[in-house]
Amino acid sequence: QVHLVESGGGLVQPGGSLRLSCAASGTIFKIYTMTWYRQAPGKQRELVAQISRINTTTYADSVKGRFTISRDNAKNTVFLQMNSLKPEDTAVYSCQMFIQPFVGSVRDYWGQGTQVTVSS
Repeated sequence: QVHLVESGGGLVQPGGSLRLSCAASGTIFKIYTMTWYRQAPGKQRELVAQISRINTTTYADSVKGRFTISRDNAKNTVFLQMNSLKPEDTAVYSCQMFIQPFVGSVRDYWGQGTQVTVSS
């Protein structure tokens, strides 16, 4: 069984920084694309940042230049470094990964989400 757990969320002032982590555990053979999503109250979930297995990265226009996604394959972990945070970044951030277990086929897995609040 595979589980994803996010950490690093919290309350930060505008202009501040946070670093989110998402670690996958279980009988994992390989992890493909890793993605961070966010959802604010009353709004649709949106893609924030994505990193492929060959380290190709994509970002939402609203976070480009401020956020950086990275991965540590040895630790089955994806990170999201968030700098110059704005109130509009306030949301629940969730990680998603496509994972190949030792037995079975590739499918998507989701973490439970971590709250990020940017406020003075």
